Amino acid sequence: MKSFLSVIEKAQKMGPFTISVAGAEDYSLLMALKDAQDLGFVNPVLVGDSNQIESLSTEIGLRPLDIINSKSPEDSGAIAVSLVKNGSCDILMKGMINTSIYMRAILNKEHGLRTNQLISLLAAYEIPEYHKLLFCTDSGINVAPNLEQKKDIVNNALSAMQSLGIQRPKVAVLTANEMVDAKVQSTVDAKALVDMATIGQVMPCIIEGPISFDIAFSPKAAEHKGINSNISGDCDLLVFPNIETGNALGKSWLHFNKAKWAGIVLGASKPVILGSRSDTNEIKINSIALGCLASSV
Repeated sequence: MKSFLSVIEKAQKMGPFTISVAGAEDYSLLMALKDAQDLGFVNPVLVGDSNQIESLSTEIGLRPLDIINSKSPEDSGAIAVSLVKNGSCDILMKGMINTSIYMRAILNKEHGLRTNQLISLLAAYEIPEYHKLLFCTDSGINVAPNLEQKKDIVNNALSAMQSLGIQRPKVAVLTANEMVDAKVQSTVDAKALVDMATIGQVMPCIIEGPISFDIAFSPKAAEHKGINSNISGDCDLLVFPNIETGNALGKSWLHFNKAKWAGIVLGASKPVILGSRSDTNEIKINSIALGCLASSV
């Protein structure tokens, strides 16, 4: 997929998707949903203060499938999650609700969307200097994942990318260099992930690691170092060694490269949109479209 326009166009063809919104009494969020509805890929069900939601929806011209009143943020989270759990809605989105309350509703053992998979973040970046969307994980949830957690993180991402139509993605398990060094745990884990892929413990992909950033994106650098790579210059997915690496790289692309981005949370029974109130309308729409397609698995 070359851009977020490609994601939106595919969502339009496959939609509309029904989205359950927890704490929907948020003007900027409702504006994004209105735009997504106008684009034809979303029908929202709005949970929260029904009086506020109805007033705001009328003001901006949003046409929700339903507005469900709730008495508290905890109630909003529980109701919104239940609509996804029972199949009434395809995807869940956070509105004006505290993240901890939202995640508690998702991870509730009895009524939530919990699975045996690790929860992880999948980010996608549209970088002007790169020829397609670059997917990255995990830059927002797991701080310093161990090998087993990294396997879950990679499989979460590959499953979502498969639903986007990306078959056998080219995966770079990022480290500081290409040599396995027992003193650098990320290099040991990277080699182990590649080995796991060869025995089917990782979903189908073309995976290389340990691999440094320059080798992942520059065939000339690979040639100069004498490395024969099948993914250099054409990566689909970057797997970060820790949250700091992912956070710093992602923010550098946004700041210096004027990149666009979107993010969804994986590992629950359905994709979850965990945005920030500071996210722009564009980020929200991109994330909604990405989550909708990922829900079609």
